[in-house]
This record gives sequence, C-alpha cells and structure tokens, in this order.
Amino acid sequence: MRIFLYIVLFLGLTSCWPTSVSFVDKGSMPEEWKTFSVKTLENNAANAPLSYAAQLSEDIKDGVQNNTRLKLNPTPNSGEVQIEGVITNYMVSPVAIQEGDLAAKNRLTISVNFKIFTKAPQEDEMSLTATRFYDYDSNQDLTSVEQLLISEINKQIVQDVINKLLSNW
Repeated sequence: MRIFLYIVLFLGLTSCWPTSVSFVDKGSMPEEWKTFSVKTLENNAANAPLSYAAQLSEDIKDGVQNNTRLKLNPTPNSGEVQIEGVITNYMVSPVAIQEGDLAAKNRLTISVNFKIFTKAPQEDEMSLTATRFYDYDSNQDLTSVEQLLISEINKQIVQDVINKLLSNW
C-alpha cells in the first residue's frame, strides 16, 4: 500500500512539473523575426546632451539583444525588425512646489517617438511614443545627477520598446 502511495505521489508531482523555464521570450514574436537593426536616433530636443541620441540607441540595442531572441544586424535598415526614432522632448521642470514658490523636486522628462518597421511575416509599421520622467531633489545640480537620471529613464524607454515588440499593440 505504501509503495502505491509513493507511485501516485511521484506521478502527480511530475505531471505538473514545467518542461522549460526561461526569462528570454521565445513565443510572442513571429518566428520569422530573427534579426533587428537600430538607426541612430535623431535628436530634435533642444536641451538634450549631444551624445544622448547615440547613448539611447546603444541602450536599445543592448536591451533588445539581452531580453529577446532577436540578434543585432549592424547594418542600418536591415533585419526583419528595424527601429528608428526621434527624441522630441528633454525638459527639466519643477514639481512639488512649496511655500514661497520654491520647488522641492525637479523632474527630467524625456519623450521619444519610435517607428518600428517589420518585413516578415508581412510588412508592417508600428508607432510608439515613449515619455518617461525621473524626479530629483531641487537642491541637487542637474549636471551632478544627469547621467544617473538618463540611465534610469533609458531603462524605462527600452522596456517600452521591448513591450511593443512582444505585444504589437
């Protein structure tokens, strides 16, 4: 009787066991998508640092490669997925106004308009507008925290691009 109980318990547990566990997407993108390319973003934001467009472009390349099954095609405008975009806003504004019209915090806001072209299984164009912000204490100088803020905002924008690729909505 005891052996029968062990067999039933073993079969019950193994039938529920997952066959594969992965943190990299394998199924929500079309199978035809193997490679992607990123055209260096255009910077139309007056206050953005000169190197920001190249930095965000590289962050997108790294993020898509590390979080999807797509491989980078280094030639611009090649691959089954082509990503291009325009940085439209890079603005610092006061938030959390206190007595005496003093801001307790400032907010760095960045907006980027993306166009994502796909060649397979059929030609298509997706649009994405990503607007993200990060607040920092107003007693801090922007130049001392700008790289940290950009890094945090870029992570969010890259995730928006990946979500668009995986969901196509």
